[in-house]
Amino acid sequence: MRISRRRFLATVGAGVTLGGAGCVGDDGATAGAGSEPDSSTGTSAASTATDRNDRPEPPTADSRLHLDYETGTLEEHIVSGGVPKDGIPAIDDPTFADTPPDGLAPDDPVFGVVRDGEAKAYPQYILVHHEIVNDTIAGDAVAVTYCPLTGTAQGFERGPVEFGVSGRLVNSNLTMYDRGTDSWWPQMLATAIKGPLTGESLREFRVTWTTWSHWSSVYPETRILTEDTGFSRRYGVDPYGQYNEKRGYYSSTRTLFEPLHGDSRAHPKVVVIGTRTETGALAFDKETLLNQGVLTGRIDDTPYVAIADTDLASGYVYANPESMSVAASDDGYMIDGTAYDADSLPLDRTLSFDAMWFAWAGFYPGSGYVN
Repeated sequence: MRISRRRFLATVGAGVTLGGAGCVGDDGATAGAGSEPDSSTGTSAASTATDRNDRPEPPTADSRLHLDYETGTLEEHIVSGGVPKDGIPAIDDPTFADTPPDGLAPDDPVFGVVRDGEAKAYPQYILVHHEIVNDTIAGDAVAVTYCPLTGTAQGFERGPVEFGVSGRLVNSNLTMYDRGTDSWWPQMLATAIKGPLTGESLREFRVTWTTWSHWSSVYPETRILTEDTGFSRRYGVDPYGQYNEKRGYYSSTRTLFEPLHGDSRAHPKVVVIGTRTETGALAFDKETLLNQGVLTGRIDDTPYVAIADTDLASGYVYANPESMSVAASDDGYMIDGTAYDADSLPLDRTLSFDAMWFAWAGFYPGSGYVN
């Protein structure tokens, strides 16, 4: 059964004042919606910021990411999120400070990025009102994106274009559009399903979902996004609930839109760390990973290993085709008698990100789930 976001927010988001609050367009309609780049999506010279019919394009990857559905099927499942294009305004001129905003508590979630030694943090309580930040980090034009309905924070190279919020959803997920070609990109898929770039995959980089206390402890020189966004919003009021402590939509079994595929292997809002390649997808239960340190799974015949980063309350996923033994120790993670940090194992790291289970399973019904 599908229910409207407006109705959901009135029933599940009890105790949250909605007037002017998160994911509300300028017309007042309710809407929903760190680390270095990984090796999962490279770039070719032919695909970097070229013009197609005199329109600038975002850089695309050498290879296309795996999809469990045809792009035409995904396009058929596009639904309105309740606001028009740009009704949820992206932040195009972000400002940063060396100290956190007054509204940010130590255990509040932030999305962290590190590129070429430059660290930045993006508070969830600000991004829930905007979903996209068109930024520049270490001289690189990037987009840092967040979908509250699927619990996903992801980063994309944007080249000469900016990304905006289309006002549409697929599988409850933010569907971005690029302002060059007007192609539509479901955030989790990182692949265009409508427009001139249909079938192409974006170049991605890692965004770490963590807390302000974790991030600032690891990166004390980080800069943090401020509430000076150019828009008047009730920052600190989340129309979906809250993460610290988790409640409302973020903990409920209910979703606002019917998933593309239902999967009862886990609670719909359980957080998984998922990775996808050219051939398939795989998800690891985040809480289990943080408790156990190491989990293993497969995409087709290739073994993968997930590693917990307790300093950031996050994790990484590596291809492990030789099935090398990886064990947690007091010094890090041991491989052949040598200790490595969680983010620097001598294996090929694949891009991974946090997601709500219902959203991951909806897009990737063939995905393995390791818990």
